Amino acid sequence: MNDKVSNAPLGGVGTKLLHEDDKVKIWEMKLAPGEDSPAHRHELEHILIVIDGDKMAAVPNVLAGPDAQYFEADVQPGNWYRQKRGGIDVARNVGTKTFHEILIEIKD
Repeated sequence: MNDKVSNAPLGGVGTKLLHEDDKVKIWEMKLAPGEDSPAHRHELEHILIVIDGDKMAAVPNVLAGPDAQYFEADVQPGNWYRQKRGGIDVARNVGTKTFHEILIEIKD
């Protein structure tokens, strides 16, 4: 599947904001199999910590431009990933298990 989605307006990078202070924003995201997050912009460098799930995709939003690519990967509970800022996308659970993560945005 290689598509682009357009969901307006843009939402948060998680499904629930757990904490915010002058240094970080901490989000939780839970998506059932086949479920999409709201379209969102990654304005800050961030760390993703996988709590549960098996396969996820990042589906670029049409606002991301013509070079934005669909990306799909296996995920494993306990793994974490550091990501640079940038990108407008939708998180899509393309796996068979509910996806659950904690996302920590690092403020400059």
